[in-house]
Amino acid sequence: MKILGLIPARYASTRFPGKPLVDITGKVMIQRVYEQCVKCSSLDEVIVATDDERILDHIHSFGGKAVMTSASHQSGTDRCAEVAANHPEYDVIINIQGDEPYIDPVQISKVAACFNDGDTQIATLIKKITNVDDLYNANSPKVVINKLSEAIYFSRSPIPHIRGQEAEQWLPHFNYFKHIGIYGFRANVLQQVTRLPISSLEKAESLEQLRWIENGYRIRVAETDLETQAVDTPEDLRKLPQ
Repeated sequence: MKILGLIPARYASTRFPGKPLVDITGKVMIQRVYEQCVKCSSLDEVIVATDDERILDHIHSFGGKAVMTSASHQSGTDRCAEVAANHPEYDVIINIQGDEPYIDPVQISKVAACFNDGDTQIATLIKKITNVDDLYNANSPKVVINKLSEAIYFSRSPIPHIRGQEAEQWLPHFNYFKHIGIYGFRANVLQQVTRLPISSLEKAESLEQLRWIENGYRIRVAETDLETQAVDTPEDLRKLPQ
């Protein structure tokens, strides 16, 4: 089984323009992500998929692999699908977020390992929620899973509702999980899901993975105890290790 790691990187972020090239203690963010990915022994190759020549040139400057993609893509998943279509030799594609400069290679390997089961179509990571702030943070999607370690639903709201308990007391009464935004796809499944129209659940929650569930695709989950530190805004830079 051959696995391709793809890092979609868009320059014109609404909340943080130029984010992939922001300096983090001497290296730009996209370089830090790339270097973490190439440490992962589960990946046969790592490529940055970008829409900006500044990002492309920087990746090439330190010997990394990067390709230009269309500027019209609506999501990182679509950007990955364009590159994957040109690499039919890969069985599995792993979409790694370009804004997590210290992603642990172990987390990537956990997603890759899900595909040792031939029935796995899509895979992602979850982490147990241990504090109330994460439970009620709408920017941190929650995941409900079944006994087969598959995602049933993703929501920005805390689900399930614990009947008979005050909301601030829900956490001790249920194992809540948050979603860690790394995805793996069978190569053919990636091409299929990017052709699906936006679904009603996706519109409601603004979570593209709901489109896949609504259309009958199964999402295998692997649990991690490692935290991730995504950079969504300039303020998030202050939270990173120095």
